[in-house]
Amino acid sequence: MKKVGIIMGSDSDLPVVEKAINTLKSFGIPFEVHVYSAHRTPAESRSFIVSARDNGFGAIIAAAGKAAHLAGALAAGTTLPVIGIPIKSSTLDGLDALLSTVQMPSGIPVATVAIDGAENAALLAAQIIAVEDAELAAKLDAAREASREKVLAKDKEINERFS
Repeated sequence: MKKVGIIMGSDSDLPVVEKAINTLKSFGIPFEVHVYSAHRTPAESRSFIVSARDNGFGAIIAAAGKAAHLAGALAAGTTLPVIGIPIKSSTLDGLDALLSTVQMPSGIPVATVAIDGAENAALLAAQIIAVEDAELAAKLDAAREASREKVLAKDKEINERFS
């Protein structure tokens, strides 16, 4: 199974990123986590991303707040799918990170999830890897079904309560 690379611009992003880590763990997806800054550690970021495919990665998750150039900087160095998580900061409630992550120039795509949307980033990475992994695809299908059943149980509860 391909690995997922999780890169954060700062360790202050970890409380959000842990949701992605826990989601990947729940599906048994191998991953690596690093703190690399697009601005403060550009050489290390570049070294990681240019060798990511050869090192067994199938998708990259990049989490950053404020100017949030990390996902774009990583995407510029690979054709692997890069998923950006804009992190809410105290400055503009994450809107700056969202716009910096989603507004990529033509030719360098970055998939972008909601502000602090780490769980969806991990699920999207899982879906990308599951394109060539039937066992993982079955786990994702089962998780969707469990979610469906949970909603239907709540619907039944509400209907019984108010009918």
